[in-house]
This record gives sequence, C-alpha cells and structure tokens, in this order.
Amino acid sequence: MKNKNGFNLFSIIIIMVITSIASGITVGVILTNNYKDNLGISYEALQSDEKLNEFIELYASIINDYYEDINTEEMIDSAVDGMLKYLDESYTTYLNKAETEDLEERLSGYYKGIGIAIQDKVIISITENTPAASSGLQVNDLIVAINNIDVSEKTNGEITQMIKKSDEDSVLITVARGEKKLSFDVEITSVPLASISYEMLENNIGLLIIDTFSATLEDQVKKALSEFESQGMEKLIIDLRYNTGGYLDSAEQVASLFLKEGKLIYTLESKEEKTDVYDKTKEYRDYPIVIIINDSTASAAEVLAAALKDNNGAVFVGEKSFGKGKVQQTYTLGDGSMAKYTSAKWLRPNGECIDGIGLIPDYNATMTMTYDNQGVITSTIDTQLSKAIEVISAM
Repeated sequence: MKNKNGFNLFSIIIIMVITSIASGITVGVILTNNYKDNLGISYEALQSDEKLNEFIELYASIINDYYEDINTEEMIDSAVDGMLKYLDESYTTYLNKAETEDLEERLSGYYKGIGIAIQDKVIISITENTPAASSGLQVNDLIVAINNIDVSEKTNGEITQMIKKSDEDSVLITVARGEKKLSFDVEITSVPLASISYEMLENNIGLLIIDTFSATLEDQVKKALSEFESQGMEKLIIDLRYNTGGYLDSAEQVASLFLKEGKLIYTLESKEEKTDVYDKTKEYRDYPIVIIINDSTASAAEVLAAALKDNNGAVFVGEKSFGKGKVQQTYTLGDGSMAKYTSAKWLRPNGECIDGIGLIPDYNATMTMTYDNQGVITSTIDTQLSKAIEVISAM
C-alpha cells in the first residue's frame, strides 16, 4: 500500500510539473508515447530517474513541512531558472511573464493599444487606420489623463501600460490642445507594428530598412517591393543595422522572395541531425543588392544576409555583424513565463557557422560623428549608407 501511494503521489506531481513546463509549446501532448514523440523522452524513463525522484520528494516535503506558506508556482519557476543557469550559455535564459509578453508582442507584429506614439506625454504620431486615427486625437496633443487619472507624474511607459491594461474595451484619453482640454473615448484593439520602413532613392535605388523579424514581416516586405518595382526600382539596399533578429521562419520567408526555388537558405545542426532548409517558392528577384550591417546585426538578420550573399551575390557594407549562429527553442510555462534555450546551430549556405565570428563586410564603413567639448554627440553623418549607395551605383 505504501509503494502504491508513493507511485500515485509521484505520478500526480510529475504530471503537474511537466504539464507546467510543457504548456504553450505544443498542443495536445499526452504524457505517454506522444510525450516521447514530442519531447524525446518517455514518462517511464522520467519515473525511473533517481535524481528526478529526489527532486519530487524534496518538492513535496517542502510543500508539506516548510514553516511558512509557499507560492508553488514561483518555486517551480525558480527551479526552471536554476536549470537554465546551470547550462551557462548566453542565449539560454528565463523570461518572466512581463518579459515574455513584451517579446511575444514585438515578434507577433501587433500590439494591444490605440495606435499612437508618445514622447514626453505628447502624441508624436498616429498610425493610419487605427482607432486613434478616427477618434479625433491629433499629433501634438498633450496627454493629461487616462480614464480620469492624472498622468502628470507618469512616464511614457507607465501611460502605455495604463492604456494596455485597461479593464474595458476602450480608454478615455484626456488631452490638452492649446488652452482646451478635450476627452476622447478610444477603442483598444490589436494594432499592426511596422517592422520596416522604406523609400525610393535617386537613380532607381530602393532603400528597405528591416527593424525586426516579426510574424508579419513577409507581407510588409512584399508590399514594399511591389511599390518599389512599380516605380521602376533597379537596385536595392537592405539596411539590417541594429536588427537583432526575431523569428527564423520570417528570415526564411523573406529570403524566399529573392532566391530561386531549390536554393539552400540555411542548415540547422542539432546534436542528432542536420536539416537543410530550401526555398520552395516560385518567386525570385535578381536585381543587385547591397546589405548594410553593423555589430548589432544578429541572428535572423544574419541568416537573411548570408542567404542573399551566398546565393545571389549580395554585397555587405558597414561593420562586422554580431555573430549569433545559434537557434533557440522556447517553452511557455503555465503562469505565462518562458524558458528559452539553445537547441541548434545554423549554418550559412556555404557551410560556415558564424557564431562568435560574424559576417565580414566587403566594404568597411563606420558612422561619422561629431562631439562637443563634453564628449556628447552633436551630429551624425550616415557614411555607411553613403558607401552603400556608392557601391550599388557601380554595380
């Protein structure tokens, strides 16, 4: 009877722990054969693991015998954080709920809000086709209250959170406009995030600036390229400076807009296998491309840059890139926090891993800055963009 009860306790606790850790990364995982198929280890193997048994027994003992009440969710989160820290790998980390929400929002391509950008509590821009655009709010309005709560002592970030965390489907924004105070009831919705900006330069050169590899990036780039091509663009500059990456799938999708079908985009190398990822689309473009990079160009941005160079002969201008040649996998825990750990390396089409090495520019160029007597930057000249224009004009 004692052994039977111990087995049941173990079974219940381990299912709770595994379910907490595994929730969010996969749908409908069953802790038997399907669990083994999805996560690579069977429930029976976990059950016979002596160290895991000790952990479960200690967990149960602390819950039962510790002299104060315990937040079991926070204790499990601490255990997860400890496992990740043990790996001692720079890209393996634990994100709390707020950090997870910020990351997922940024990469989703949408954010919860009304469609305004603010600086010093002043509305500096309003996104088209958003609730704010049709509400009557205007650029240069000074926000003085949110839902009748004074915000004079609030930061821009706190004001943004007040809008996002509103319990209603709309928010009351009170602004000062000249001598008047005006209030607007504005719907809170899912607002598209711009992952790119673009403009046509002289001599039919398009400039495409990619800020992050979000879930909506492919559609945004397609739209930009369509507009460029309708205006007679002949050459393209892609600016990946300060782009620290995002979704690997988005890098694959954008690369596929340029590469011929069947071209290798990248290779994933895990501890068990190598997986080649090829362009499977009919769409491609063959105009000259220059890519601007710097020491903050990383991860998915480097995947795209390497794919376009190795397959289409794109030219790099700027500074050596960051050199992040590893890929992370994520688990979202039951409380909304996230464990992120490295699961593979990626190789560029020529077979090289750039981790810790980076992409080397074909033409070195650094930004030109001027300083005052206190060492503060007073002006910046974009000599990297100027060099990119010079190089692509000669192509």
